[in-house]
Amino acid sequence: MRVLVIEDDREAAIYLARGLRESGYEVDHMADGSEGLVAAVSGDYDLLVVDLMLPGTDGISLIAALRAAGRATPVLILSALGEVDDRVAGLKAGGDDYLTKPYAFADLLARLEALQRRGRADQTVDDRLEVADLVLDRARHRVTRAGQTIHLQPREFRLLEYLMRHAGHVVTRTMLLEHVWDYHFDPQTNVIDVHVSRLRAKMDRDFDIPLLHTVRGAGYRLGYGDP
Repeated sequence: MRVLVIEDDREAAIYLARGLRESGYEVDHMADGSEGLVAAVSGDYDLLVVDLMLPGTDGISLIAALRAAGRATPVLILSALGEVDDRVAGLKAGGDDYLTKPYAFADLLARLEALQRRGRADQTVDDRLEVADLVLDRARHRVTRAGQTIHLQPREFRLLEYLMRHAGHVVTRTMLLEHVWDYHFDPQTNVIDVHVSRLRAKMDRDFDIPLLHTVRGAGYRLGYGDP
């Protein structure tokens, strides 16, 4: 299992790399965000550990660029920035988990193992999902409706995939927070509303029959018919 650590604090990186190697991981380290992005896009890594405050390219920009390049490598954000807005920004950019410094190494290791399990589970699910005339192709990271390409941001893609896997059923806000944003708490923001609104505009705006419905007081449902 190969891990790329992108961290500019030399002592912190040495400590982390040593602990990961002792736990059986192969570890590479980059101290510059721009160099780290090149390595993350071109290298064959199973996991990334990314600091946010980096020279060159900052962590948020690095993760967003990685996702824009179509790389789905799980990312654990490791940062001294611990405010809710910082966590929200990191996860919205495409991070998969967020751990605040200082941290317990056992906690970090458990989170990496969870990301590994999730990655293996994702590999066992269908790569092509269809609901009515809406098609999501995971392998090509492509979404079409009635043959027309719908361009989605990484988080919108993940949101749509989750809704399609639960098509016809009501998906609650708590379910979305846990499975799309990896939150196990309510961040007290409108992040879900914003993403659902953007997704609805892209997939329903140019079509006569809407697919994404708000079920008042409950959540959302994907499919034909009234909510």
